[in-house]
Amino acid sequence: MKIMMLVKRILLEFKRDKRTLALMFVAPLFIMSLLYLVFQNDEYKPSVAFVDVPAPIVQHAKSTNADIHEWSMPKAKSALADQELDAIVSFTDHKPEVWLEGSDPTANRAVLQLLQNVFQSAVGPAAVQPDIHYLHGGPSLSSFDRFGPVLLGFFVFFFVFLIAGVAFLRERTKGTLERLLSSPIRRTEIVVGYVIGFGLFAMMQTAVFVAYTVYVLDLWMAGSVGYVFLINLLLALTALSLGILLSAAARNELQMIQFIPLVIVPQVFFSGLFELETISDWVSWIGYFTPLFYGADALRGVMLRDASFGDIGLDLAVLLGYALLFMILNIVALKRLRRL
Repeated sequence: MKIMMLVKRILLEFKRDKRTLALMFVAPLFIMSLLYLVFQNDEYKPSVAFVDVPAPIVQHAKSTNADIHEWSMPKAKSALADQELDAIVSFTDHKPEVWLEGSDPTANRAVLQLLQNVFQSAVGPAAVQPDIHYLHGGPSLSSFDRFGPVLLGFFVFFFVFLIAGVAFLRERTKGTLERLLSSPIRRTEIVVGYVIGFGLFAMMQTAVFVAYTVYVLDLWMAGSVGYVFLINLLLALTALSLGILLSAAARNELQMIQFIPLVIVPQVFFSGLFELETISDWVSWIGYFTPLFYGADALRGVMLRDASFGDIGLDLAVLLGYALLFMILNIVALKRLRRL
């Protein structure tokens, strides 16, 4: 009888907490659906430009499922620099020469496997091995070097979001925020004060994490460490303001954690950990609305391709815009709390 009473109490608690109930059933379906959309087209299709290559080789290449282009060298080099191509194939003194974009080991392997099959089909087993050059990266570039910049941004974003949300929630539950709201201090000053206060710790965490990843784990670093720190700092600021904003909709730590599968997990699928080219077109646009997409894009650009400040300017502007937008929404949310 006592057991049944306990079971009844638990069932009633779940019935009252409809958010937890919905999360238990909706979140797994949501995440599994994203996994299905990401992995259903898992075959990478390389994009290669052929410049003054004998016609039989080009015809064999076009019979594959790769994107094959016959371009001039200036156009091909421009496309390779803009990451619109994975490789350029040309002939110098009757010997094939391959220029790989190089920053993606998966794309490199796909291109080299494609060319090996094409040359053997067109010329036979006696085909001359091409000279291979890398625009970025190199043959020693590992999968961790490829995914490391994305993971660096993700962990900064995730932990700052979680810690900021829970910490601000405690400010509410302890009554600190309520006392502040009843004082003459303005809502803008409260939001800016919290962002600066939490932001100082986020800055220290970001500095330690970046230094450890780059100098201890020896992650591939082609560009400036200062740019990496700046990108992660903006990511942390965005996560900080977003965590504070969503904590206003939570009543306890459990409800704050419930935002993770809905807010953080979907961003992982569009951050670059998985090949965006293999994601269904009708769902890949979601990535452009997620802050982590821009942070990961900028980090990969700096760490793998030595991107300049101008190259990552758009990504930085979007991250700063997200942070300002969330701060404005925080000010609006505080207006509602002050009325309560």
